[in-house]
Amino acid sequence: MVRRDLAPRGITDRRVLAAMQHVPREFFVGPELTDRAYADRPLAIGSGQTISQPYMVALMCQAARLTRRSRVLEVGTGSGYHATVLAHLVRHVWTMERIPELAATARRRLAALDVRNVSVLVGDGTRGYPPSAPYDAILVAAATRAPPPALVAQLDLGGRAIVPVGPPDEQRLLALERTAGGIVCHDLGGCVFVPLVPDDPRT
Repeated sequence: MVRRDLAPRGITDRRVLAAMQHVPREFFVGPELTDRAYADRPLAIGSGQTISQPYMVALMCQAARLTRRSRVLEVGTGSGYHATVLAHLVRHVWTMERIPELAATARRRLAALDVRNVSVLVGDGTRGYPPSAPYDAILVAAATRAPPPALVAQLDLGGRAIVPVGPPDEQRLLALERTAGGIVCHDLGGCVFVPLVPDDPRT
């Protein structure tokens, strides 16, 4: 997967490539999908959710400019795969999932892999997690019509939020960087993610 789908497409961060190679992706999908675990495509994990395409996971990690000291908020735990990759790259990950069953499964997988620097939380990811803010990076694994202001507000100076933005058929992956002069937006290209669903659909 690393040699075929990631390195040739511009993933050059050696730490990201090593983390992607180290984490067993087949552990995060159902037994009926293990033979497709390393295909460069999203796969269904139940509850209308997916495990993200490997290239997108790697691109988001690389674009966030992570270090071993980074404190990261992930929105959309899903299977727990992306959080596990992040755990190999940063100091601590807070990952939020709105579906309790998915959160519970992700916790079991993290424990089985002895991943100790990830906190799995159940809640509305559009609101972020203020108790541990500010974050060096915020990675959103679901698409929104516009970046949630509560998430952007929880970025530390110099931090980056990686957010898919747009309708289902026209999404762009954006990197929003907090600078001394305000938020600077970088377009990372097209993408396809499941929608980000708030607790209150009016927000």
